[in-house]
Amino acid sequence: MTDCLFCKIISWDIESTKIYEDDTFLAFLDINPVNPGHTLLVPKEHFKDLYEVPDEVLSKAGPIMKKIANAIKRGVGADGINIGMNNEIAAGQEIFHAHFHIMPRMSDDGYEMWHGKPYDSDETKKNIAEKIRKSL
Repeated sequence: MTDCLFCKIISWDIESTKIYEDDTFLAFLDINPVNPGHTLLVPKEHFKDLYEVPDEVLSKAGPIMKKIANAIKRGVGADGINIGMNNEIAAGQEIFHAHFHIMPRMSDDGYEMWHGKPYDSDETKKNIAEKIRKSL
């Protein structure tokens, strides 16, 4: 993809601050971090989002995320780590190359997690669960 920002970073047409690299993935510091150490893990092959990433690539991502998360936690003295992935515009995806955010969190950083709201009834919850199960 010649117009993809992350593809340009992967090919080193655009400079980044590399954290990790292997044959399948590149991890680099986010240029607009939630907290210092916020790292993006991207597959080197272009996939638009989670739905396009092959299972064999996803199976490799988990252990790498864990390794990087532990390194970030130790390296910046984080109190916790959030892992995130935005898929599609409605979920906040801005760069359409699949990527995982590994975000260090500090107890006093002032960020809040999203706020959920309960289902309006047990029947609604059961109907939603059934729709999801049928879609599997």
